[in-house]
Amino acid sequence: MVPFRFESDSSSYRITEGTALLKLQNLSRHPSTKPTMGSRATDFFGLRPSRMSVADGSSRRYFQGSGSGGQSKDAQLHKIFDDLRNPKEDDKDTLGADSTMKYLQKLGANLEDASFFIILEIVQAPSIGEITRSGFVEGWKSAAPVSGLETRGVDAKLEAQKQHFSRLLGTFSTDKDLFKKVYRSVFVFGKERDQRALNLDTAVTYWSLLFSAPGRRWISSTGEDLLAEWKAFLAENWTRSVNRDMWNMTLEFAYKTMEDGTLGFWSEDGAWPGVIDDFVAWYKASKDKDKATAVMDIDA
Repeated sequence: MVPFRFESDSSSYRITEGTALLKLQNLSRHPSTKPTMGSRATDFFGLRPSRMSVADGSSRRYFQGSGSGGQSKDAQLHKIFDDLRNPKEDDKDTLGADSTMKYLQKLGANLEDASFFIILEIVQAPSIGEITRSGFVEGWKSAAPVSGLETRGVDAKLEAQKQHFSRLLGTFSTDKDLFKKVYRSVFVFGKERDQRALNLDTAVTYWSLLFSAPGRRWISSTGEDLLAEWKAFLAENWTRSVNRDMWNMTLEFAYKTMEDGTLGFWSEDGAWPGVIDDFVAWYKASKDKDKATAVMDIDA
């Protein structure tokens, strides 16, 4: 895989992987069109915009702690956010692409793999190149302890955030619930702000990252590299964008194949999207062709 990296020039930030080119919005260039957390992420997280507000002092019902302790943690998180912000480039309540990249690196994320998606999910990033103050504060306040490794929420310190991220990263490939949560969040912050679906090249880039280490490799129970097969199928047969249902169901299908590589779980009467039905037909035909070729080689 060609390294997945942040590139920058005077006007934009981009992510590249092979021929896929994903623009990272430099939000300071378009201040009038900046999305709020409510316009990009609240549908996915099940939150109303008013509950995302830092100014009104409200919090999600599952926040741990309240009273002076909670307020103190708020203040500490706001202070961390302000220290991360570049006042010459970033708005008061936003970390732009450069500041976001530096923050991810401070926590130990590798910008060439899927690890940084974990952090963007925690802080409820509205896009890959942007972190909002509200998402940062509320996300870290509500970060749940890692089962078996932590006994309480994350302290309002950069070092504590780094340690929490490291623990999550250590379980990223094995914790199905964590992987699913991060996977689904990628669709939310990975889209262009005015689009309802992912561009195909963009989606393929994200799949390449998520289904590779340190993510959860898409290898079937029979040892087949189904990520490679999926990408080959899409390259030959799919020219449309990737909507939320296709994105989400691809993971459900991947999980099923990890348990049953024979695809015995699939049926024509199932509720899979048409693109997955087409992939199964394509995959089986490809395997039948390989078997026929092998028999011919033996006979020859």
